Amino acid sequence: MAKKGQTFQKYTLEIKSEAIRLREQGYSSQQVADRLNIISKDTVKTWWRKYQRDGHAFHLDNRGHKKEYTDQERYIKRLELENAVLKKFQEILVKEGKS
Repeated sequence: MAKKGQTFQKYTLEIKSEAIRLREQGYSSQQVADRLNIISKDTVKTWWRKYQRDGHAFHLDNRGHKKEYTDQERYIKRLELENAVLKKFQEILVKEGKS
């Protein structure tokens, strides 16, 4: 867990790709970290797991995004929003009509 004021090391796509290439050649995470001056072998392990799961898109940062957000889901959300607005408008008309 990050500590207050802690800064994080950012690595270029080239470093990440080289780390994956070395892991594919059979080097351990520790060996890759030492060879490329990466602070932690856990960072290499994380990249490797993401690479195995996502392929060459492993370097993309998808925090806060759904994996799949289909057009159907967007359409449903839009309809729900329209429905809520229409209900609110109907309430306003009813109140004005009774006044």
